[in-house]
Amino acid sequence: MERRVVITGLGTISPIGKDTEETWNGIKEKKCGIDKISLFDATGYKTTLAAEVKGYDQAKYFEMKQAKRLDRSSQFAIVAAREAFQDSGITSKNTNLERVGVFVSTGIGGFNTIQEQCKIHCVKGHNRVSPMFIPMSIANMPAGNITIDLGLKGESISIVTACASSTHAIGEAYRTIKYGSEDIILAGGTEASICEVGIAGFENMKALSYATDKNRASIPFDKERSGFVMGEGAGILVLEELEHAIQRGAKIYAEVVGYGATSDAYHITSPAPEGEGGARAMKRAIEDANMRPEDIDYINAHGTSTQLNDSCETMAIKTALGEASQKVMVSSTKGNIGHLLGAAGAVEAIICTKAIQDQIVPPTINYREKDEECDLDIVPNEVRKVPVSVAMSNSLGFGGHNASIVLKKYE
Repeated sequence: MERRVVITGLGTISPIGKDTEETWNGIKEKKCGIDKISLFDATGYKTTLAAEVKGYDQAKYFEMKQAKRLDRSSQFAIVAAREAFQDSGITSKNTNLERVGVFVSTGIGGFNTIQEQCKIHCVKGHNRVSPMFIPMSIANMPAGNITIDLGLKGESISIVTACASSTHAIGEAYRTIKYGSEDIILAGGTEASICEVGIAGFENMKALSYATDKNRASIPFDKERSGFVMGEGAGILVLEELEHAIQRGAKIYAEVVGYGATSDAYHITSPAPEGEGGARAMKRAIEDANMRPEDIDYINAHGTSTQLNDSCETMAIKTALGEASQKVMVSSTKGNIGHLLGAAGAVEAIICTKAIQDQIVPPTINYREKDEECDLDIVPNEVRKVPVSVAMSNSLGFGGHNASIVLKKYE
């Protein structure tokens, strides 16, 4: 028998907030978390802006010995997971922790650690490379470190599908609970790739914006968009089987009702023509939710602020929703937080959850120049207070990975 899956906890650390409440308030206040790069000296780079987690002090969350063994990406994951876990009210008294899983993804992994240790290897020799290099850098460690930190003994996996990673993690967690393998899963993603090599790699493939005005750098669907802005942070959602949540008296934010995933099978970085792969993922998610296209009230788009992504995603939404695409509200919150790569989908799923809870639609901020190829209702610049019963979140990753999830107001 298929089981219903609800969201009972939220945890976030982002460029506009140290937790979920601060992040959501930043979205509602149209805050832009983009600023000059401060994590390293960007002199000589064409890219001068990023969306960093401001004022992050690892000593606030970790003892010095523990912090030294955790890459920044794992630290963010643990911080968000602790918040989500506490928010959910799960304890060893009301839950069998052997049936609590962790599906937490990252697009790249411990990039800062990789860069640091490669420098040491080149300058000081192989004998000076840290014995913690591998445990700190491999992509499964955010998930593994969360299980250790919280004592969770269910299934623990990390799905690596570039910028679709955390939406895949949420979708697969939903399926796992739906068919009875686990009762609860902490699902989401983390990323911390704002470093010299990370910026250089994306800059040299001409994916990043070179804008110097933070309010005109990440401008999804705007005709003057010129590339994405790198962000960092983490988002974790507690997904739980409905009856289990009811039995322990948990608060319920929303219900996960649909998930679709596809591959473009087209190109390593460019989306398939007319966004046909993304359209198929959305169609699968809507079908999985047993809904019609007109049931979708709001879509949090992948909306990266690159020329190809935004135009192709517009076409994908039109294909997937048909006539309903002319009425659905679509916004990208990457103007607020930049592109968090493997963590993007999770933070955006949390934003969708809060939109359902508060019955508002977040805007696409800093929008100015209309693009005829991006002619959907992108909720420009102003928060919209309207009924939101069903929200969809899209994520599209290099390699042609597409994922969509559908969230619904719990009834």
